[in-house]
Parts: sequence; structure tokens; C-alpha cells
Amino acid sequence: MDMHSRNQYLLELRLEYLKTKSKKRRGYLLDEAVKRTRLSRKHLVVKLRVMSNMDRGDSSRKKRERYYNNAVKPALIKMWEAFDYPCGQRLETSIGDELDRLRKLNEINCSDIIAIKLKQMGSATIDRLLKHEKEIDRIRRKYYRKRNPLLYQKIPVKVFQEQDRSITGNVQIDLVEHCGSSASGEFINTLSTTDISSGWWEGEAIMGKGRERTFQGLQRTRNRYPFNWKEIHSDNGTEFIKKVFSVQ
Repeated sequence: MDMHSRNQYLLELRLEYLKTKSKKRRGYLLDEAVKRTRLSRKHLVVKLRVMSNMDRGDSSRKKRERYYNNAVKPALIKMWEAFDYPCGQRLETSIGDELDRLRKLNEINCSDIIAIKLKQMGSATIDRLLKHEKEIDRIRRKYYRKRNPLLYQKIPVKVFQEQDRSITGNVQIDLVEHCGSSASGEFINTLSTTDISSGWWEGEAIMGKGRERTFQGLQRTRNRYPFNWKEIHSDNGTEFIKKVFSVQ
């Protein structure tokens, strides 16, 4: 029974408890309340009074003023970006060592009160205040269009219509994951190779997606083919690009 359900039960019980004049009946109601709520008997007597803390609503509670308010967060985010997005423990040390110098250089614009609050901030508070910003940054990096390095630009690309299907040796390669419903951790992948002319297929099981293991799997698969490979067509995965094509 959670707190909300418990209070609802005690509110209904209090109506019957206050109407009951018999001490024996009240004792029975208290015993039942102890079993259901697992609260002490004395505590239940206090809560079942005519006026108790159950009559107070959420609006009557005095809200504590936030010490690290929204005025502190922009300066904290600026410091976090200036030091290349560190964790709370590293950022706490950097703020204590470099905040005054950055303020003198006009890299960080904040008042003296904000500066004092930043220096007093612990690593756990820093991580809590930056939680939303870290999530935004993670999503931004996920969907950010990456610039291809020089190796990607030097690899010749053929579209589907340009691939010659009349001769053997043009092989399509890909990795098939066997991870079930979760892609966490390391798991077996099938290195699938298919000749687009003859349809000849070979598969090789490798652990993970490491470049060395992928390259060794390709060599074993290539030795089993009854004809030589002329072209390799893969996706832009790093397990293929940074090892196979750099060797080729």
C-alpha cells in the first residue's frame, strides 16, 4: 500500500472511528489499521484525530526556495561546454580552479553571487542540473550528420544499376546481428557474403564487430569461394571501411 492509498484508507476509517463511542470497537479498528498500514498504534491515534496532518493539502505546504535556481544553470552550462563536457567530478574541480580566470577574460559572464554558488556546488548537484542538457546533447550527436573522413571519400561507389551482374566475383558483404531483443554487450554476428551474379553465399560467425575479427572472417570466407573476388560492396560500417578497404 503506497502513501496515497494509505491516506485514502485512513480518511474513510477516521469517519467510522470518530463516530464510534465504544472503546472496544475503536481498539478493533486500530488493530485492523495497524495490520493494513503497518504504522504504529500511537501514530494512528494521532492521524485519526478530528484535525490531523491528513487534512492539509499539497497547496498548504510551504515550498522551499531553490538555492541553485535558473540563474545558475546558464553559467554552469557555459562552463560545461568550455571544458569539453566533463562529468560532475571533473567539472567541480575545473570550476574551482578556472572560474575566476575565465570571468576576468570575459569568457564567463556571471555575477559574484552566481560565481559563489558555482564554487559551492558539488559534483552530484552538477550532474543533476546538467541531466537535461546531457540528454539533449546525446540526441543532437545521434542525429548529427557526420563528415566523412578522407578514407570514405577515396572509396569508389557504385549504385545498383552500375553493378555488373554478368560476371562472378562481385560480392556483397554485411553483418547480421544475433542479439535478440537487446543490443547491449557482445554477441555473435554472421558475416554474410553473396555473389550478386551466381548467388553463391558463404557465412562466417564472428564475435562482435571488431575490425580484426571481421577482416579475418573475410579472409576465411574468401578462401572458401570457388572463384576469385573482383569487387566488394559493403555498407559504411567502420568494421569494413577502416580495415578492409584500407588494406585493399
